[in-house]
Amino acid sequence: MGDARTATIWSWLDEVPDPEIPVISVVDLGVIRDVAVHDGAVTVAVTPTYSGCPATAVIALDVEKALRDRGLEDVSITRRLSPPWSTDWITERGRAKLKAYGIAPPNPHGAGPTSCPACGSEETERVSEFGATPCKALYRCLSCAEPFDYFKCL
Repeated sequence: MGDARTATIWSWLDEVPDPEIPVISVVDLGVIRDVAVHDGAVTVAVTPTYSGCPATAVIALDVEKALRDRGLEDVSITRRLSPPWSTDWITERGRAKLKAYGIAPPNPHGAGPTSCPACGSEETERVSEFGATPCKALYRCLSCAEPFDYFKCL
């Protein structure tokens, strides 16, 4: 029964959007590291994308609210800092959602975006090291001239 309950909780958490990029869930972003159920108490481990991420507190509140709204009363959220979060933890589904939203997903080789999310061109240039949030950089496509955010590889 614990496994089914845990799987259900994971599915509920998969509906919690990232507060800065609402098209991707906190599960697809990879910040939910563990869900444990013990004697009716639920503990969710969250790893922030980086130590200064302003969304971390909001994510914890949103996760707790999502579980309490479904009738869970004994809920605790813990921060897990080790190992540190990595863009490798973003799911393939999450990467596809980022691209469809207009954000170039992280390049595992860390060399910048592999292509423009709007037109697919590989001809891009960095405009600024920082985009809408510190975890993104601002790029421009040299083919279609559209600006876009690139989720930095960490």
